[in-house]
Amino acid sequence: MNTFFKSITSDYFEDILVRLAHHSAGIEGNTISLPATVSIIVNGTLPTGSGATVREFYEIENHKHAFDHMITHLINGDQLSVNLIKEIHGDLTDRLQYDKGQFKKNENMILGAEFQTSSPTETPMLITQLVDNLNYRLEQVQTNEDKLIAILDTHIQFERIHPFSDGTGRTGRMIMNYSLLQEGFPPLIIEKGTKSQYVELLATQDVDSFLSFATNTLEKETKRMIAFQNMEQEKIKEIEE
Repeated sequence: MNTFFKSITSDYFEDILVRLAHHSAGIEGNTISLPATVSIIVNGTLPTGSGATVREFYEIENHKHAFDHMITHLINGDQLSVNLIKEIHGDLTDRLQYDKGQFKKNENMILGAEFQTSSPTETPMLITQLVDNLNYRLEQVQTNEDKLIAILDTHIQFERIHPFSDGTGRTGRMIMNYSLLQEGFPPLIIEKGTKSQYVELLATQDVDSFLSFATNTLEKETKRMIAFQNMEQEKIKEIEE
């Protein structure tokens, strides 16, 4: 486990989870508000009068189980693997689809995309190659920028393969953050307000523009992380005094 990961406070982990669940599900059309997401994640309840569907509730709540398992794998130092990807997908789509944790059995498309996703026959091999290539690149590169490029490029290719019948976007963003945290980066929370820009980056496979987008977002995230660390230090001081 890297030094960066050890420095993350429990409150900040919870903050990551809440925002990841809200925005990642929101990109896919979930209408649950950020305050309601806090209630689901922290208390396990949905505020009355929210107007949310049962499916939307599960989409948010499932992020908690997936995130908890992700943190356990990070603590254990597990490399990203095909089985880990399937496990995270299974957690995120629990109670939502019959084929949770399984690669697609039929052809699928991305709404509005002009490219064809990979066939069900090709998918297992392509995902295996993608994971192996990412792990190799991360072992070989020398700079943080090159590590970030490898992770972002892999995310683009993962979404274009689109290995699951549903839930690929949520899974892809979760495993992207798995790699980021494992390599000592802050999480990349793609806010639902930037959906159009994000989708365009995936469609054009513009890694350079994605890098610029991610770098700006990660700089803001670093400041947020430091703020949580400062809050933790203040708590410690109060206890000691």
